[in-house]
Amino acid sequence: MTAQAKPPAFILTGDSTTAPDGGWGDGFLSTVLKNGATGVNLGDSGATTVSFIADGYWNDALTAIADAKGSHDPYVTIQFGHNDQKQDSTLDVFVANLERFINEAREAGATPLLLTSLSRRNFDTSVNSPVVKDNLANVRELTIEAADATGSAWQNLNARSQEYLNSIGPDNAHTYNWEPDDETHLNKEGGIVFGGLVADLILEAFPNLSEYVEVDAALLEALKSGEYYWPEN
Repeated sequence: MTAQAKPPAFILTGDSTTAPDGGWGDGFLSTVLKNGATGVNLGDSGATTVSFIADGYWNDALTAIADAKGSHDPYVTIQFGHNDQKQDSTLDVFVANLERFINEAREAGATPLLLTSLSRRNFDTSVNSPVVKDNLANVRELTIEAADATGSAWQNLNARSQEYLNSIGPDNAHTYNWEPDDETHLNKEGGIVFGGLVADLILEAFPNLSEYVEVDAALLEALKSGEYYWPEN
């Protein structure tokens, strides 16, 4: 395995399921980085790929790449879909914008990683064993389509988060809710758990980063075995 020349700088882009106060991004940045690795959470609540460009967040990401390049190797995680999905007429634009993000990140000197959307935690309870509703399938498949079209690395956060939620069941899954009835956004503990899941996916995509990214051993074991985990604060 080739060693990483410089520590990574992670530029996290996405909607509220990445953003501070409701996403996995801050849990990732605060718990898994070591040996000089750093990052910034640019996730924006309510963002679509269109608004992320229009409101200047994508330009902020490109600036963050430029600022990091001297001392770090920039990596950009790109996770959208929750809000783009609500605007069916723009799903073709969704794919085009993901491809734009990938291409411009590369041109700026970063390595992009597309992530499919973090699963919602709304369960179908009409069956004997409740399962998460697979209600982000269209944007999941379109994200993979954009990755394949550009040759980008990608990871299926949607499938992996669904798998974990199905393993722990609705009662445990809802302990990660931002508010009791909010089955989309994450509280601090949920951010740590799913930030750890994203970190594990990053290491699967880029094993050369193992010197700089490490998931708590107990959390990693829980994620692998499908056991409920509540972080100790």
